[in-house]
Amino acid sequence: MVWDPLRKKEVPLTPEEKVRQWFIGVLRDNAGVPVHMMMSEVGLGERALRADIVVYGRDASPLTVVECKRPEVQLDTAVLEQALKYYGILKVKYIIITNGTATYVFKRGEKGFVQEKSLPQYGQML
Repeated sequence: MVWDPLRKKEVPLTPEEKVRQWFIGVLRDNAGVPVHMMMSEVGLGERALRADIVVYGRDASPLTVVECKRPEVQLDTAVLEQALKYYGILKVKYIIITNGTATYVFKRGEKGFVQEKSLPQYGQML
């Protein structure tokens, strides 16, 4: 079991949960995202979709969605397409996919999403 600071409860420490908890720490410690501006396991719409992590702006609008996978899962187009489904609902500015070994950040631009070189700071996400 591991404490999820976003759900404020103990959850089973699966390989995917380990990646999710690690990336919550990355967002908090490296990107400066306040813990109270993130949610994990966010239910989306009627299709039973669940986003691993969503970062919110000061006005409570979603800014970033993070899809976490187990370390052995390849971050391929199928994973990106899953995150794009979340974008279709949330209309976020950033999509991040990670398996704890590799992490890819995409920013929405005028012609779709473009891969970024680094994780944006919370101020950039706003």
